[in-house]
Amino acid sequence: MMDGFLPVETPALEKAPAGRDQAAAPPAWRRWLAPWRPFLLAVVLPTALTGAYYGLFATDQYQSEAHFIIKTNAPGGGGVSGLGQALGLSAPSSDLSETRSVADYLISHDAVAALGRSMDLTAVYQRPEIDLVSRLHGDRPPPESVLKYYRRQVKVTIGSDTGIAALSVRAFRPQDARDMAAKLLELGEARVNTFNQRALENTLGVAKAQLREAEAGMARAQGTLTDFRQDRRDLDPERNGAAQIGLTASLQQQLAQARAQLSSMSASVAPDSPQRVALAAQVKALEAQVGAAQSRMAGARGAIAGDLGAFEGLRTRQQLAAKRYEAAVVGLEQARTEALKQQLFVVRVVEPNLPVKALYPQRLKIVATVFFALALAYAIGWLILAGVREHAS
Repeated sequence: MMDGFLPVETPALEKAPAGRDQAAAPPAWRRWLAPWRPFLLAVVLPTALTGAYYGLFATDQYQSEAHFIIKTNAPGGGGVSGLGQALGLSAPSSDLSETRSVADYLISHDAVAALGRSMDLTAVYQRPEIDLVSRLHGDRPPPESVLKYYRRQVKVTIGSDTGIAALSVRAFRPQDARDMAAKLLELGEARVNTFNQRALENTLGVAKAQLREAEAGMARAQGTLTDFRQDRRDLDPERNGAAQIGLTASLQQQLAQARAQLSSMSASVAPDSPQRVALAAQVKALEAQVGAAQSRMAGARGAIAGDLGAFEGLRTRQQLAAKRYEAAVVGLEQARTEALKQQLFVVRVVEPNLPVKALYPQRLKIVATVFFALALAYAIGWLILAGVREHAS
């Protein structure tokens, strides 16, 4: 019974499983691709999609470039090397702060708003030929979205050795790129003019305040002097005082002569003679006149000496106020001259060009970067996973 069982039943049982294994076995290409499936999904497929987008759909972008530098007339404004020295330009001091401030302005929301007032910035980046990924989305995009998109298309770089700023503008039409670059240069020049105006106002502000104060002081001194003349009813106290001094001296001289005559007459003429009496009366009259003149000059209240002293004090104040005013006028002119020397202006080293060939997007570079970045990430992940498995085993 065992001899009849084995040959009949065993072959049938052994052949059935072999047939099912052959029917369920995968094709050879699947077995070859199985180990590479993670690499294909993680690296090759994203790279292929990136290449398909940039090769078939991405719109060409044109770049217009311009170079400029901020220059000042002030001596010792900082040197440059290379191309700047060849052009005879000097970079501004304080670590190119003015150039950096203009560069910062050109990529700010203020520049976007000013640019939008002169050209339709939204329409430039929503041309019909622009692909869906590269275009600016929205009929009325918010300012934040426009600024974010704008900063991807507009770049400003500054050479640390030359101080020359390079402005690059990308657009989807050559004329759009050139027009935007030219307008941005104009906006930069307008910003520099604003800096100059503020600096001029700040520099001249102190000098103008000093001039106004000097004018007010001179006006007060002149008004006080005029009031003094009106109160004393004396237009020129100095001249009148000099005249009074001369009159007093003349009277004193006449008195001395009369006394001398009277003294010489006393020896030969009787005391009661008419001639001596008349001469004595003349001496007495001259003495009274001299006394009155001296009293007017220095003796009584309101005498010429007091008035002349007060007048001289007021006149000295007026002269000091006039000198202070003259110094303030000179100081204002000097401040204006120095401020003009410190004025900044934009020198266009390279004018915006009209591009002919599209430089962006850099398709091959982008696809290669995506591939190598994903391959590196995949390799790092594979090494980490292999280490984990080895440690677990």
